[in-house]
Amino acid sequence: MGFEISDQVRALNAQLQNFMDEHIYPREREWHEWCHDPEHLWEVPAWYDDIRDKAKAEELWNLFLPEEYAPWSPGLTNVEIAPLFETMSKVMWAQSVFNCNAPDRGNMEVLAKYGTPEQQEQWLKPLLAGEIRSAYAMTEPQVASSDATNMELEIRRDGDEYVLNGRKWWTTGAVGPRCKIMLVMGKSNPENDRHRQHSTILVPRDTPGVKLVRTLRAFDSLHSPGGEAELLFEDVRVPVSNMIKGEGCGFEIAQGRLGPGRFQYAMGFVGMAQRCLELMCARAQERVAFGEPLIKKTSIQHEIARSRCDIEQCRLLTLQAAEVMDREGLDGARPYISMIKIVAPKMAQEVADRAMQIFGGMGVCQDTLIPEVFTIGRFCRIADGPDEVHMSQLGKLTARELTA
Repeated sequence: MGFEISDQVRALNAQLQNFMDEHIYPREREWHEWCHDPEHLWEVPAWYDDIRDKAKAEELWNLFLPEEYAPWSPGLTNVEIAPLFETMSKVMWAQSVFNCNAPDRGNMEVLAKYGTPEQQEQWLKPLLAGEIRSAYAMTEPQVASSDATNMELEIRRDGDEYVLNGRKWWTTGAVGPRCKIMLVMGKSNPENDRHRQHSTILVPRDTPGVKLVRTLRAFDSLHSPGGEAELLFEDVRVPVSNMIKGEGCGFEIAQGRLGPGRFQYAMGFVGMAQRCLELMCARAQERVAFGEPLIKKTSIQHEIARSRCDIEQCRLLTLQAAEVMDREGLDGARPYISMIKIVAPKMAQEVADRAMQIFGGMGVCQDTLIPEVFTIGRFCRIADGPDEVHMSQLGKLTARELTA
């Protein structure tokens, strides 16, 4: 398959690239220095909202929502969205400029698909407008959270309210002050079958009883301005109307949330790895060692070649996942979604590792995005479902298909 995109999307991608060149690449270093300055913890630079407004004015906004999410969607297919995500992901923080960043995009998908009109009015519209941020609270420290049915946070009905008690951690975005709403998964119906025991409920971040236990460091980074949080829920009360879809639907929502977001996530890694490849090629041309440019050395040529092969294979696999999702929906695309979840972060980690080696000392400091790509690739092989879960799922699906 050629995965050809339309002239409209080709023009949109060129517009996106121009925006990156004008507004994002020139501020890449400044963003990094700002976010790692303790005086600016959990804040964004003054210019950040200005360039977000420019992106919105150019309609480079909410591009992540595929056409089936009308009326909230800009009308693109998953295949058409894919190259846009590659372009915007060449700078680590750029997705948020276009309101296409996780976990907000997954939460917006949930609210667009399952939310009531009241929930959409109160929370989806401000998220789509970029006025607020959100978090998704699923992982718990005391259980193996790779199995979503293990979640223990209690959701108990008490008249016209639900009462939440439990603990969550690695809740991305919940530290920054712009986070106003959380989607929280917990156990509401322990008497039900295993996959119908859990629910997902809306909890405003400032609800009494929601306590920030600590911020978590991923590879010693606080990931400001959003952060990762460990949270304690002590007798947290929210109205019954905050339940999403209904009691016992939490596992279904968690799985549904993994559809378009999975290939967007994978295409993000393609963009990060492609940027690392571009940087390593420039470095190999410019740097001289032992009397000749690095590009003259066979070992460097091989590392560049391996990286190009790995990126191209992952790009094509991700486009295949997007095309099957467009054609057959989530159920038909499940094997491909598992494949790209396994392949993409590891690919980016390995390409970044090769780039580090070519850059030497510069490759492990803040002067390029390479260390961030390496660490986020490694981090995401655990986050959002560890590799082993996706490999087991893919193995079972494959055996079933080939023996049917």
